[in-house]
Amino acid sequence: MKPAQESAAPRNDWQTLRTLLPYLLQYKTRVIIAMVLLIAAKVANVGVPLVLKGIVDHLDGSKGPLVLPLALVGAYGLLRLCSSVFGEMRDAVFAKVTQGAIRRVALQVFDHLHALSLRFHLARQTGGMSRDIDRGSKGIAFLLNFTLFNILPTLVEIFLVAGVLLKKYDWYFAAITFGTIIIYIGFTLGVTEWRMVFRRTMNNMDSEASTRAVDSLLNYETVKYFGNERWESERYDKSLMKWEDAAVKNQVSLSFLNAGQAGIIALGVSALVGLAAQEVVTGKMTLGDLVLVNAFLLQLYAPLNFLGFIYREIKHSLADMEKMFSLLGQNAEVKDSPDAIALKAQRANVRFENVDFGYESNRQILHGVSFDVPAGHTVAVVGSSGAGKSTLSRLLYRFYDTNSGSISINQHDLRGLTQASLRDHIGIVPQDTVLFNDSIYYNIAYGKPTATRAEVIEAARSAHIYDFIMSLPEGFDTPVGERGLKLSGGEKQRVAIARTILKNPPILIFDEATSALDSKTERSIQAELKEISANRTTLVIAHRLSTIADADEILVMEGGRIVERGHHRALLAAGGAYARLWAMQQQHQDIDKPVDAI
Repeated sequence: MKPAQESAAPRNDWQTLRTLLPYLLQYKTRVIIAMVLLIAAKVANVGVPLVLKGIVDHLDGSKGPLVLPLALVGAYGLLRLCSSVFGEMRDAVFAKVTQGAIRRVALQVFDHLHALSLRFHLARQTGGMSRDIDRGSKGIAFLLNFTLFNILPTLVEIFLVAGVLLKKYDWYFAAITFGTIIIYIGFTLGVTEWRMVFRRTMNNMDSEASTRAVDSLLNYETVKYFGNERWESERYDKSLMKWEDAAVKNQVSLSFLNAGQAGIIALGVSALVGLAAQEVVTGKMTLGDLVLVNAFLLQLYAPLNFLGFIYREIKHSLADMEKMFSLLGQNAEVKDSPDAIALKAQRANVRFENVDFGYESNRQILHGVSFDVPAGHTVAVVGSSGAGKSTLSRLLYRFYDTNSGSISINQHDLRGLTQASLRDHIGIVPQDTVLFNDSIYYNIAYGKPTATRAEVIEAARSAHIYDFIMSLPEGFDTPVGERGLKLSGGEKQRVAIARTILKNPPILIFDEATSALDSKTERSIQAELKEISANRTTLVIAHRLSTIADADEILVMEGGRIVERGHHRALLAAGGAYARLWAMQQQHQDIDKPVDAI
């Protein structure tokens, strides 16, 4: 299967811009004010060469005695000041728009990722996806600032300058100016589009390298177990080599683009200055006119030269953003129906009725599974690996919807309940407890973020982990490390139990919660699980049969079907699949006992 984030169809630039537009419209007033300030700054900027022409003409000694034009000098300084001040005011007004858009886009992507199905997250590449979001957020800031404050101002200035040239001088001044601009823009667009394939390749290889690095570091111990540091380094370097190749091609093509742009501008400037100088020689233009044309050219072509860089970077930003926005295009597999209701129950009766399910269309996992977990009762599910036991818990949490059949709580089909209220009624102690890279207190309080410190401490006491926590130098503030790796398996399980106790749900799921623990720790935690499951609706998915002998009902699954059901003693007496599993496990326990214990 391809990674989920690679499966979306490529987006074009207009799609990306349309996706961004609603975030800007939230700040319409600020955008309008910024545009007014932008135009005012450009009008002042275009006025500077016109005043400079007047100053030069007043200081032309051939026309009479020299007089210092104080009014023009004052106007020159005022226009320059206005150009700078209006520009700074524009940036200050627009800062809220840029940062607000980045925040809202990032938040929406974050929320959307949490809304996507477990299927997406099982296939995702965390490192690459993280880089896509990071590059996309930076791309938004660049796109907004430089599109509105570099491309738009430059276009405004081009038209203002062209208007002045057409009004004051012969038409060919404006024609040469526009001709140069058109050639420049055409060359820039064509070469930049050709170069974009290198940028996209760089992004893909950067994400791939990041994915491999993060995956390798998360599995640090496994790498060490097998001595595969060199293998991991070579895999990482393969992605870096592809990135390097694309980066070199990107830089070489950039140099070609820069050289071509410089050549076009040099030709245009030379033609206009030469034409203006000829007009001065023939007496059709004054020195002030020559200074005016030259100032306009410097004023116009400098940002135009920068415009080439801006356009390239905008295209790069759009390429960076398209992957992030493509995440928003991923459809949530499981959604609340428009008329979904919130589940409110102190006691819960769970029913599976003729449930068929498969993760893939060509591989069915469950076949016609039906059973009840009455309120306050404990039902255990046993069977070999791959029998479909853990799938039951995923369906009860509604990480997936059934292919056929139904699952209900208090006669409410899960598909008619809001996901938030459903999951609020269920607590789970999984086989592999993964903790956040934060303190023990944070990880226990995660079961109920609004809980008081006293409630968190009481939950720790109930899970029999309080004394262990207080023996640590930092107590509840002790960091657990990434994925909780600083704690032992038993300690992590007790943290998981504590946060489930704190959540206090009416439905509990124990998904092979003790199978990875030693016998002594298992017996200790098993007693705690039995204590917290009292009077709650409990589904126990078990590997060791000795842990579920006192369940109200035991279901035996094989190949996604329930092949036996009943109480422990009745199932043993029946001599079927359960009895065979029991005998097999008892035999293993006898073999594993120390000699002096037999």
